[in-house]
Amino acid sequence: MSRILDVYLHNDFVGTLTQDDSGDLEFAYDSSYLETASIGISLSLPLGSGFSSAFSGGFFKGVHKGKKVKSFFAGLLPEESVRERLAGKLGVSEKNSFALLEAVGGDCAGALALFPQGQKPNPEMDNVEILDNSRLKEVLDLIKRRPMLAGEDGYRLSLAGAQDKLAVGFKDGKVQLIKGGAPTTHILKPIIERVKDSAHNELFCMKLAKTMGIDVPEVSLHYVGDAPYYLVSRYDREIDEKGVVTRIHQEDFCQALGIAPEIKYENEGGPNIAVCRDIITSYAARPAADWIKFLNIIIFNFLIGNADAHAKNFSLLYKRNKLELAPAYDLLSTVVYPDLSEKMAMKIGGKYKPREIYMRHFYKLAPDTKAAQSAMNKQIQTMVGKIIGAAQTLKFDLEVEGVGSEIFDDIIRVIEKRCKRLRA
Repeated sequence: MSRILDVYLHNDFVGTLTQDDSGDLEFAYDSSYLETASIGISLSLPLGSGFSSAFSGGFFKGVHKGKKVKSFFAGLLPEESVRERLAGKLGVSEKNSFALLEAVGGDCAGALALFPQGQKPNPEMDNVEILDNSRLKEVLDLIKRRPMLAGEDGYRLSLAGAQDKLAVGFKDGKVQLIKGGAPTTHILKPIIERVKDSAHNELFCMKLAKTMGIDVPEVSLHYVGDAPYYLVSRYDREIDEKGVVTRIHQEDFCQALGIAPEIKYENEGGPNIAVCRDIITSYAARPAADWIKFLNIIIFNFLIGNADAHAKNFSLLYKRNKLELAPAYDLLSTVVYPDLSEKMAMKIGGKYKPREIYMRHFYKLAPDTKAAQSAMNKQIQTMVGKIIGAAQTLKFDLEVEGVGSEIFDDIIRVIEKRCKRLRA
């Protein structure tokens, strides 16, 4: 017997996700949505396309089956060990994206929400729990065993990624659990076990990116007892002057291409920089500006030693039916940890290993014209000329605020080494 989830975008019914007896998935846009909408929920699931059926003898507009459906909806869920623990806690197969979304798909990245057939989102129904330090510590301990608080009454939120995290509200300096239909506003990340000062690392890299002119959401570091946690504002949310929170739809580059999240790395068949460029130039409302924005993130990730900048760490925002590159997120210096691979998620100029990358390899990312090469050189040298001083100033400012870590010096040493390489 088939099972059905109703899919909502901005609280509007857009279609159904169906799982048949064999486990295959089908997504079908609602006929009313097809008549009125100008854009679909994903570039990989467009409104006007569909499939032809020899058995039924017809073409079904707005109906999608197969790999792209599976890949898009799997991309709404956590990955790797987090997904395994989530499935174990819920008592379902970790490979069953439908069952996982049925349990936790009430508030996903962007503006999508999935509900059992017949249920509807109720944005007015919010059950907000303000967490004191004791309860917050309890929650941080709990998500190690129960990812995203799966199974907690009324808590149906999903976040992609391979790290434990929690979608929350944050107001007046207090973390809030939002268990109703209201949208969350922040993502909370506890420290990653066996990864030294991971919260400090991401805080430093995100703040440094902002000083370098890269668009990033606001970030902060907090403590419950002696345990730090990292808090980042959701860039897929807008808050007006009255405090009303509105979801913004988004999808990462793997979802846009119909590529499964487990194939997010280039060396495993995932997108490369050229494919990302094609997405931006083909679909962004301001392709030239967003391509420069994307390149700045690539350059910055190289300089800080972030080898994990894969295709799921780049996203598109759907703002008033126009697409734009989302702010940078998940910026972390991975090479400061000897146990993690230095091999980059995407090749630069045909090279995965940072020690083999020089200016000439970055030039390969730009068109082979004198103007394009000159612009690329200026873009890189501008960042190289500023980033070391900016990093040292940021370290000083954070220490004045009482936020210090040896990891800051480790990151600065990586930056100095990479800058020297690009000057060579």
